[in-house]
Amino acid sequence: QVQLMESGGGSVQTGGSLRLSCAASGSFSSIDVMAWYRQAPGKERDLVALMSSSGATTYADSAKGRFTISRDNAKNSVFLQMNYLRPEDTAVYYCKSKVRFEDWRAYDYWGQGTQVTVSS
Repeated sequence: QVQLMESGGGSVQTGGSLRLSCAASGSFSSIDVMAWYRQAPGKERDLVALMSSSGATTYADSAKGRFTISRDNAKNSVFLQMNYLRPEDTAVYYCKSKVRFEDWRAYDYWGQGTQVTVSS
């Protein structure tokens, strides 16, 4: 059983910063891609940023220049440093990981989500 545990959400004012963390636990061989998504009320869940196991990154346009994704592969963890937050960043943020097992099969797992609220 693989579990993703997120932390670091909260409430901040416009221009503030938050750092989200997500740690994967369980029995598996490795993690390919680790990513952050977000879902605002009434909207679809959208990609914010992702990082491959080799360190390649992809960011949503809305995140470029303000958010930074990083990983600690030894701790099976991914982080999202969010700076210059705006009210439109308010959403539930989800961690997603593509986890690979010894038989080489890989599956996606999601965290439970952490709320980020930015007030003006």
